[in-house]
Amino acid sequence: MSGAVRYERVGPVAWITIDRPEARNAINAEVREGLFEASRRFNDDDAAVLVLTGSGDIAFCAGADLKEMSSMRLEVPPAEFLPVFGRSIRIDKPTIAAVNGVAYAGGFLLSQMCDLCVAAEHARFAITEVKVGRGAPWAAPLPWLVPPRIAMELLVTGEPMSAARAYDVGLVNRVVPISELRAATQKLAEGIAANAPLSVAAAKKTVYLSLAAPYKAADELWEPVYKSEDAQEGPLSFAEKRAPRWKGR
Repeated sequence: MSGAVRYERVGPVAWITIDRPEARNAINAEVREGLFEASRRFNDDDAAVLVLTGSGDIAFCAGADLKEMSSMRLEVPPAEFLPVFGRSIRIDKPTIAAVNGVAYAGGFLLSQMCDLCVAAEHARFAITEVKVGRGAPWAAPLPWLVPPRIAMELLVTGEPMSAARAYDVGLVNRVVPISELRAATQKLAEGIAANAPLSVAAAKKTVYLSLAAPYKAADELWEPVYKSEDAQEGPLSFAEKRAPRWKGR
């Protein structure tokens, strides 16, 4: 396993932990590689449920490492750039996000892609791509998870949403104190693992029957954003610690 991602079995549950607390568990090349490896390991493992979380109690994942992104000058991320469950990697068994802190941008993506979400009381959720000129085609399922006006607010403001609000709008299944997050998530996972596996697998597939088409349309909508000058300016301004100078092209 990559040093930035840990894989641990607790009974029938596999815990995958992003372990870069000094960088708020931001996604860099090592994290991406580790998440792919851990996801494949879970698929080959007899664990019944996967839990994805972050190290520490500050951040689940603060998104992409913008300094790395600025140096890469990345335009449209390739399909294999990040393991997105149900999109770039197939995960048939149930998955749960245990959100232990901020889940911003790519961190929001990681929490959204899981089937269920348990959040600590202090957790925050935000799609911050509009603040750095990047794209969010992965947000295509969001209006399926929450009311369209809530999805719109998250996407166009880039402002964070509290765990309590996320629970109210249906983005989060359960909110617990940080001290209870691991135990509550493990209990939920074990309850799922105790059920008939064929029934659980069919139930998961049933829920996702309508989600294939939105991704393709969203990819086409966001491609020119990724290829814009602004998409390079956002990460560059972050790396240079200054306000971005948007050009709208």
